[in-house]
Amino acid sequence: MRDDRPPKLVEIPAFVDHMNTGWGTPDRTPPVVAGAAEAAAAHRARLAAALPGRTVVLAAGQAPVRSNDTAYDFRPDSDFAWVTGCGIENAVVVLRGADATLYVPPPVYPGEPGFWTDARYGELWVGAAPGLDDWARALGVAVRPLSELPAGLVPGADEEAGRVLAELRMHKDAWEVEQLRQAVDRTVEGFAAVLREIPAAVAGPGERWLQGTFDRHARAHGNGPGYASIVGSGKHAPTLHWVRCDGPVLPDELLLLDLGVEVNSYYTADVTRTFPASGRFSPVQRQVHDLVERAHRAGLAAVAPGRRFSDFHHAAMEVIAHGLADWGLLPVSVDEALSPEGQQHRRYLVCGIGHHLGLDVHDCARAAEDAYQGGVLAEGMVLTVEPGLYFHAHDLTVPPELRGIGVRIEDDLLVTGGGAQVLSGALPLDADGLEKWMAAACAG
Repeated sequence: MRDDRPPKLVEIPAFVDHMNTGWGTPDRTPPVVAGAAEAAAAHRARLAAALPGRTVVLAAGQAPVRSNDTAYDFRPDSDFAWVTGCGIENAVVVLRGADATLYVPPPVYPGEPGFWTDARYGELWVGAAPGLDDWARALGVAVRPLSELPAGLVPGADEEAGRVLAELRMHKDAWEVEQLRQAVDRTVEGFAAVLREIPAAVAGPGERWLQGTFDRHARAHGNGPGYASIVGSGKHAPTLHWVRCDGPVLPDELLLLDLGVEVNSYYTADVTRTFPASGRFSPVQRQVHDLVERAHRAGLAAVAPGRRFSDFHHAAMEVIAHGLADWGLLPVSVDEALSPEGQQHRRYLVCGIGHHLGLDVHDCARAAEDAYQGGVLAEGMVLTVEPGLYFHAHDLTVPPELRGIGVRIEDDLLVTGGGAQVLSGALPLDADGLEKWMAAACAG
């Protein structure tokens, strides 16, 4: 019987010989963001000062499998990126004091076995790939093959180093602040791009059309979305992490957009606004938005150096509790609700209302409790403030006119010597301002 299977190319000497010759050298410039190598060197010096005499081993990680032999896009571990300024899949960095040695899987070039057979590292499969010397010049560190990583060095095994790294990363330097400014600016532009697509989304594709619009914008103007984009219309708006985005965009309902561009240095924004899909808030929608706005402004005013991290939480919650009491939605007094034994107002706001922001959207999560939630704000910190009200469609404790309304306002703040600067201040806070901004964005 005739064998019609294609021949195995690796078993054909003539083909192998043919593939081994005739190749030029592509541009193998490492994709390192301007200033990243210098910033990483400064970060390593800070870590060395915090952990004198210690060896710290960090891994970049590997893209997780999506299904079978396909993977999600690779994104490096944030601690690794902070001390190296790069994102090389499967790389490991060993830090001895401020000295760094980076161990990377060598790419496979023309003339080497695997150039055209190795789907992970063969240059014919993955495209032009910087070599070890290219990375060494770009990053200013020693770079060795991964196979030379000394035995016994286990990445991520040092829990204390993880905590110290998180607490160091709370304090952003000037380069990091600039990266976050860029991320916020690109995100605000993404909001405008999404608003322009509301008519198309209402006509059929729905929430997912708007989610895809922002994600495309983030890919075009950065590394991609910093987290799963939240687009919630109508009864989906109160769902805190509505990332399924499989519903319609309803023309007379509110549209909650929680979006963030991650720039190529891996720093991300995290901004939320709630818009009326029609372009105009109804009276009840405006009523809810106005209360959240007052809470948000109270929270912003409580952010300053020397203030407790929790101060903005308490300031915003006091406004929320009083507003809900005025609407007859609290089963107890405001004082009882605000007490640690009460918290009944949190039925409509069960999530936290702020967090550190940086390389991770929920940055510095491994910091000690007394350095984070129990800590004190300092100049150079970047955080979010994001109160909201979430009245679910099936919550029978609220009147029918409020059911299915969800509002969140979220800004990214830089703590400065004089208080705080709202990095996302290009987006209005008040309902009138949002209506005008929306009209201008849609006309642009």
